[in-house]
Amino acid sequence: MEIMGVINLDNEQEFLNELTYFRCGAAVPFGGRYRLIDFVISNMTNSGMIDIAVFTRHKYRSLMDHLGKGKAWDLDMKYGGLFILPPDWNDPTDISKGDLQHFHNNLDYFYRGKAEYVLISGSQHIGNIDYKEVYEQHVKTGADVTLIHKKVDMLEPEHKQCQKLEVTPEGRVIKVTNEEYNNNVYMNMYLINKKVLLQMLEYGIAHGATHFFNDCIVKELQNLNVQSFEYKGTHSVINSVQSYYKNSLRLLDPIHYRKLFFGEQTIYTKVKNEPPAKYLQGANVSNSLVGNGCLIEGTVENSILFRGVVVQKGAVVKNSIIMQRCEIKEGSIVENVILDKDVSLSEGKRLIGNEHLPFVIPKRKVI
Repeated sequence: MEIMGVINLDNEQEFLNELTYFRCGAAVPFGGRYRLIDFVISNMTNSGMIDIAVFTRHKYRSLMDHLGKGKAWDLDMKYGGLFILPPDWNDPTDISKGDLQHFHNNLDYFYRGKAEYVLISGSQHIGNIDYKEVYEQHVKTGADVTLIHKKVDMLEPEHKQCQKLEVTPEGRVIKVTNEEYNNNVYMNMYLINKKVLLQMLEYGIAHGATHFFNDCIVKELQNLNVQSFEYKGTHSVINSVQSYYKNSLRLLDPIHYRKLFFGEQTIYTKVKNEPPAKYLQGANVSNSLVGNGCLIEGTVENSILFRGVVVQKGAVVKNSIIMQRCEIKEGSIVENVILDKDVSLSEGKRLIGNEHLPFVIPKRKVI
């Protein structure tokens, strides 16, 4: 299988409010020790891809720190590997716009790669996907482009922002829409022949396009053989604070957790060597994910604690997401809350959010 990967973050909005004050959405922590981008990178490497590029434009310091040279995904190699590619503004003749700038100004990545196909994805759709199956169907159908979608049983609020696919019984995509009640949710992932990509890129730039997928593929559905691939595994969309909170706490279901992280393919992340969590006398922890290095003396229920969190004596944490190195001091109560990294909550404080709209505290705040 000859596929190169592109994780295109250029069109993703800063959709998580306080959680994206200091980082792009793909770098937001998730599930106690992961970042949102870990899922798509792991899916790509598990499917045999050894050339993976990340197109990023804003707030990517945290992302670069997390990805490094790609060692966690076996991408630290002499030839190929992981490429973090911000747009290049040094070409005075460049007339490309939008995410076409990324494609155009990083053409060397495509020309140097030997793969005949390119898998392009965002980071907002979480799943455990075997792209080899997409490739096999793509070749079998002779498609120019294959779009990946999830047929959801019940449409949730986060699906309203997603594009939907209209598909013939034979699997050909005839329309990409924003219809509210269409349950064929496009996962912002597609496999495309590299020759077709380069041709459409040249066409799009010449015609003033700004969005490669919408302007160069969707508008050419009648002229391209665009097929659909239905992904049937576990799936979440993270495109709002509410969806982030809901799908994070969904991980407390052991069945869902195992399907997502330990199915046929493993999800990898940057490894940090820290001691196990320590539970002191008086600690009461139930139905929670607790990261390494935590120190717990209080009560934790239905919550996710990232690495190095301290919950002091008499403190209570319920239905909350507490990120790295936060400190909940004695007698404080936290419920339906998301604390970003390095937040310190003083003694006796109460933070109570709504179960449908959690209270979010940005990183490094002292309350």
